[in-house]
Amino acid sequence: MKTSVFIVDDHYMVIEGIRSLLQNEKGVDWMGHATNASSCLSFLKQQQPDVLFMDVNLPDMSGIDLCKQVVALYSGVHILGLSTFNQQPIIRNMMDNGASGYVLKNATREELLEAITEVMKGKTYLSMEAALALRETQTAMPLISRREREVLTLIADGFTNAEIAEKLFISVPTVNTHRKSLLAKFNVGNTAGLIKLAVKYNLV
Repeated sequence: MKTSVFIVDDHYMVIEGIRSLLQNEKGVDWMGHATNASSCLSFLKQQQPDVLFMDVNLPDMSGIDLCKQVVALYSGVHILGLSTFNQQPIIRNMMDNGASGYVLKNATREELLEAITEVMKGKTYLSMEAALALRETQTAMPLISRREREVLTLIADGFTNAEIAEKLFISVPTVNTHRKSLLAKFNVGNTAGLIKLAVKYNLV
């Protein structure tokens, strides 16, 4: 099954560059592009891609604000932040507002395909430069995926694995996997410790 991809960026060279890298890939369905936030939102009202490459600097709205809005409206869209910048605050803000990953505009076809594959699995993807930028200045707060954050929020609200599975339309084993991943990422041995750190980092 093909993964549908859309891009919002105000530079045609970037749009054409990424389109040329991806449009002939067998597993990719290129849906098109928008050059600003308003046209992107108009497109999303009609149809939603699986993966949305989103420039962090758009002419009519911050990509960070647009990311937050799209995630709230269309939870099934996986957003990959797209930028020439690899400063830690920009990357962190994009991730905190719901992006599933972050790639730089000099990414290779292999990187783009890997990013698409990873976020479609519910994982987080960071290009090498972005990962290094985060590692240089990041606090002890682990980087978690959007789905992990949803599970974490429901855990903190006291829901059981079965109830979480029902609310998120996923299986109980999948919830168990996310719970184990969260415990490992936060380096804690139980739910109480997990919630304590989640509160500390303002994640719930």
